[in-house]
Amino acid sequence: MKLFPSIDLKDGKCVRLYKGEMNQATVFSDSPADQALKFQNEGAEYIHIVDLNGAFEGKPVNLEAVKSIIKAVDVPLQLGGGIRDIETIKMWLDAGIDRVILGTVAVKNPELVKEACAKFPNQIAVGLDAREGFVATEGWADKSDMKVSELAKKFEDVGVVCIIYTDISKDGAMEGADFSGTKELAEAVNIPIILSGGISSLDDLRKAKNIEKSGVMGVISGRAIYEDAFSIKEALEVLS
Repeated sequence: MKLFPSIDLKDGKCVRLYKGEMNQATVFSDSPADQALKFQNEGAEYIHIVDLNGAFEGKPVNLEAVKSIIKAVDVPLQLGGGIRDIETIKMWLDAGIDRVILGTVAVKNPELVKEACAKFPNQIAVGLDAREGFVATEGWADKSDMKVSELAKKFEDVGVVCIIYTDISKDGAMEGADFSGTKELAEAVNIPIILSGGISSLDDLRKAKNIEKSGVMGVISGRAIYEDAFSIKEALEVLS
C-alpha cells in the first residue's frame, strides 16, 4: 500500500483545511518546495498536491508554488485542483506532473475524463469528494445529488489510473477516516482507490492496510504528518 504525503496549497503556502473550509486553514509551511524536499528526504516515494485556490476558482492559481515543487524533488507527483480542460492537463503534464487528478469536471463532464485518458494514458486520476455519501464539487463548496459509487462506475474501463476518495467531514479533523465508505467504494468498482481524509494515527494506517484487499491501493495523509502524529518512515513500515 502506497503513502501519499499531501501538500495543500493556499495563497502559495502549505496549509491544511478543517473539513474543507477555506476560512479554517492552518499554515504549516511558507515554502512548498522545502516541504516537498523534506517529505522526499524522509522517504516519501510519491507526493500528493492540491491547488486549493484553483479548486475554488476553476483554474490553476498556485502555479509558481507547484513549479517550485517540481524543480525541488525527483519523486512522482500527482496534482489536483482547478483542472477543468485538456489544455490545463497537458500544461501540467508537460511541466513535470506525473498524474493529474480531475474532480469537479469529472462530475460535470465525464466525457472529458474519457478524452483525457485516451490522450494521456496512465496519467489521469479522478478525485471524488463526498459529503454524506454524495459527490461535492467546486472545491467542496457544492454538494451534488449523485452518489459517489454511482459516479465512480462511469469511469470503469475508460483508463482512469485510480480514484481518490475523500470524506470531507473527516478531512483535516484528525478524527479517523471513512474506512467503511472507502471499502464499499473499492468493492463497487474495478478501479484502485486511494483513501483520503481523516488519517490521524498509525492505528488508522493499520485499518487502511486491512482494507487493501478490497482494492484500496494507497493513503493520503497531511495534518497527521505535519503535526508529528507519525513519521513517514513509521507510516511506510505499517503500510509495506
